[in-house]
Amino acid sequence: MTVIIGTSGWQYRDWRGLFYPAKLPQRLWLEHYAEFFATVESNNAFYRLPERETFTRWRERTPPDFRWAVKASRFLTHIKRLREPEEPVARLMGRAEGLQERLDTVLLQLPPTLKADADLLRDCLAQFPGGTRVAVEPRHESWWTDDIRALLERYGAALCWADRDEQPVAPLWRTADWGYLRFHHGFETWRYRPETLQLWADRLAATYGDDDVLVYFNNDPGCAAVIDAVHFADAVRRAGGTPTRVPTADQALGLAWAEGQRTPGVAA
Repeated sequence: MTVIIGTSGWQYRDWRGLFYPAKLPQRLWLEHYAEFFATVESNNAFYRLPERETFTRWRERTPPDFRWAVKASRFLTHIKRLREPEEPVARLMGRAEGLQERLDTVLLQLPPTLKADADLLRDCLAQFPGGTRVAVEPRHESWWTDDIRALLERYGAALCWADRDEQPVAPLWRTADWGYLRFHHGFETWRYRPETLQLWADRLAATYGDDDVLVYFNNDPGCAAVIDAVHFADAVRRAGGTPTRVPTADQALGLAWAEGQRTPGVAA
């Protein structure tokens, strides 16, 4: 099992002086991030879809082995609520094509108020070009039916596993030959407990075997996402899997970690 580990975004100002050196210009943060991680989940497209040229520059600024997951626009998922998906999907894919082979996955995060509608989801998934990996993150319990599971399997779309407050918020279905897992936040200081991270690593190993899984930490305050990514990579190794590159402990929190000056509430 190969586990591709990253964070949900990289442009967090409170990471300066922790993960990002204090004097590193923000325009070089992506290059610094890609030195220590092999993937990122870009939320930019959810709020405002970047131009194709922006995606192209992102590709040019990252190494050949770097993978991008792109969160679909809220215009498609939250405003149109999956209705009339042809134009929003075509626009998204037309611009994200600037990433070329670096585009790994598109994430469809559905509104928590959107109840299950197999026809809407089917019509949306059908708009993506063949071979596009799509992960679907429903957030209403009505989606947990055999019909929805079968639909995801038919289109090779991965049900996004998700954790909130150290609890699964979706059934642990395998619906594709690859997986996708999002960590939203733990308890204290947004950090996850080591035993919770190990439990998730063991679940992935038991479910996905030799296949690959994308894992993103969305608990960005206080650099918690970076720290948890480091510990999760260790958990993956203990579970018999192979994680992609992550920072070492001192790289994750820079001099504050290396000099033993712990961030309040953050354990080594």
